[in-house]
This record gives sequence, structure tokens and C-alpha cells, in this order.
Amino acid sequence: MSLGASNTVREVVLAYPAAARTLEKFGIDYCCGGSKSLAEACTNAGVPVEKVIGALETPQPVPDARDWQTASLAELTGHIVEKHHAFTREEIERLKALIAKVNSVHGANHPELSQVQSIFGGLERELTMHMMKEEQILFPYIEELEAAVSAKRLLPSCMFGTVQNPIRMMMMEHDDAGNALREMRAATNSYTPPTDACASYQELYRALPAFEADLHEHIHLENNILFPRAIQMEE
Repeated sequence: MSLGASNTVREVVLAYPAAARTLEKFGIDYCCGGSKSLAEACTNAGVPVEKVIGALETPQPVPDARDWQTASLAELTGHIVEKHHAFTREEIERLKALIAKVNSVHGANHPELSQVQSIFGGLERELTMHMMKEEQILFPYIEELEAAVSAKRLLPSCMFGTVQNPIRMMMMEHDDAGNALREMRAATNSYTPPTDACASYQELYRALPAFEADLHEHIHLENNILFPRAIQMEE
């Protein structure tokens, strides 16, 4: 693919294996904002598109990169659950306790911590329910759909009519999660620890961006690869 400002962010990420990390570095939303052109995404992030294109064209190693566009959908859903859902659940419990601890000690001098705690609490509730719906309803249907197509059998029946209906809902929830992440980043000045930050405070501001980056990759795999392939397969 010839890389240019008119390419969508989704096209860039799918064509360039290292693009996700590069876009993350520039603060460009490549998961929920994948339908935007690279030029528009750069404008929103406040960075010159030429600088981003230059960085994207610089070869970068991507260890253990898997082409999820050619893997089976069952392999992809398994990867999402085993890697991203597991990480999200583990980090939610750790970060929830860490936020509460840091807020109890530093909240009086840093009121943004109370805002972070509130936003993260809402994000926790939404992601917990979101992952459960994927694991118990959507992903099993996608796996059954793939098996039926492979065996040339009739498609499995489902309560939601077409796979596009739950996918639409999941993508709306992805947008909500993305908004929550942006709110936390804005409230914390891009996770810049204050001069009086203790070790726990600094660890919190290191862990939250890592949580954000993993969730971006998680949403990208679903929005830009799994969901379009499932819809195409059903059609």
C-alpha cells in the first residue's frame, strides 16, 4: 500500500505491522478512530501528518507479530480472550486498589485523582459486562459461524438475527471506553506525575498508560479485523 494522508487509520494499521505502536506514540486513536483519514487523525492529535508518515515509513521490528487477517476467527477470539481479556481483568483489580490508595493519600492536594477514580470505576463496570457478553454470546456465535461455513452447513441460529447487531453494540461500547480513556489522560496531563508523587503514585501513572495501550490494541483487533471478517463471513 502506498502510504498517504488520505489513507484511513485502519488501512494504515492493517498494512503496517508496527503502525499501532507508532500511532500510539503520537496520541492517534487507531482503534475507535480507525475510519478517519490519517490527515484528520493527525489534525485531531495536533501533530504534522508528514512527521507521522515519516515515522511510519521507518522500519521498526515487531516481535512475534501475527497476521490476524489470515488466522482463523476462532484463533483470533481465543487470542483476544487469553491475552487481552485476561490482562484487562487482572489490571482492573490491581489499578482499582492502587487508585484508591493514591487518592486516599494525595487526593486532597490533587483533586484530579478523585475524577480518575470515578472514571475508572465506570470503565471497570462497562468492560466487565462487555467482556462477559463477548465470551458468552458473540464469540461463541462467531466460532460456530466459522465452523458452519467451513463445513458448508447451514448457519447457526441466533437470538439477535444477524451478527451485525451485537457487533454494532460492542463497537458503541468500545467508543465509550475510548472516551473514558481520553478523559483520564486529559485529567492527568497525559499521566504526568506531580513533584510530590510517591512511588505508588508514579506506578499508577506508569500502569494506566500501559492499560490504555493494551485496550487500544484489543479494540483494534475487534473493530478492524474480527468484526469485519465475521460480518463478511455471515454475508
